[in-house]
Amino acid sequence: MMGQIKMSSRTSMRVEELKKSLRGFASVYRSNRSGLLGIALLLSFIIVAVFAPFIAPYDPYKRVDRPLRPPSDKYLLGTNDIGQDIFSELIYGTRVSLTIGFMAAICTVIIGTLIGVVAGFIGGTVDELLMRFTDVVMILPNIPLLILLMAILGKSSFFIMVLAISLTGWTGTARMVRSSTLSIKERMYVEASKAIGASDGHIILKHILPNVSPLIMATTIYQVAGAMMSEASLAFLGLGDPSNKSWGMILHYAETSGGWYANMGYPAFWWIIPPGICIALTVASLTLIGQTVEEIINPRLRRR
Repeated sequence: MMGQIKMSSRTSMRVEELKKSLRGFASVYRSNRSGLLGIALLLSFIIVAVFAPFIAPYDPYKRVDRPLRPPSDKYLLGTNDIGQDIFSELIYGTRVSLTIGFMAAICTVIIGTLIGVVAGFIGGTVDELLMRFTDVVMILPNIPLLILLMAILGKSSFFIMVLAISLTGWTGTARMVRSSTLSIKERMYVEASKAIGASDGHIILKHILPNVSPLIMATTIYQVAGAMMSEASLAFLGLGDPSNKSWGMILHYAETSGGWYANMGYPAFWWIIPPGICIALTVASLTLIGQTVEEIINPRLRRR
């Protein structure tokens, strides 16, 4: 009975500490205008992605009119080379691009965190081998490596692209987490845990991961932006899933299906520019959020 009471008391204390930390984080974040702008932009895209079927005026996979119609009251961004509404494609592309970005970022951070924690905590030969492998992957050019992985993994698909981006983007996270782990494992409370016989798994779960979690959170935000850029690059090169309407795929079809001369011999700007603007705004919003989180984690970065 006493054990249950103590356990309940510890849980309550941890919940209160978490609430206090979140309130402090929110308080500092609200004072940063660039961070608020980033959140507002990202939330706007997320809302569009969630409610895409209700916002899009047409089914983006169906032909609605003759090909290459210019913008009008009926078709805000005109139609593409097969008569599909580009505005509806753009809205549905928000869902695909964001989903790939977040999924690939989460997988990337998991891989990088596992390698970084194991290398930093165990050290020795394991650390040397993992870091040399990380260095090899890091120095390889990203886009050619992604193209090679897409070719090895086979037919382009949503999950194949997420896997390819995850397998190439974890190196920076691994090195940062390893560096932080090397510092944390030398602290007195970790040494005390080892002295009383705590297992490596217990120390990693109770002491290492909680202390590197702020770094992981900031890294994840930047990884989403990087994953979205990688997806757009691959899709633009024709390695995306043609069954999904992502911003990169819209740019790919604009490039390969007459978008550069569809406007009476001139580029059809309504087909080419909007996807690029969406990619740029989303990456900018994630960068603003990431910078704000970094400033909160490291007060020395805050503007005075």
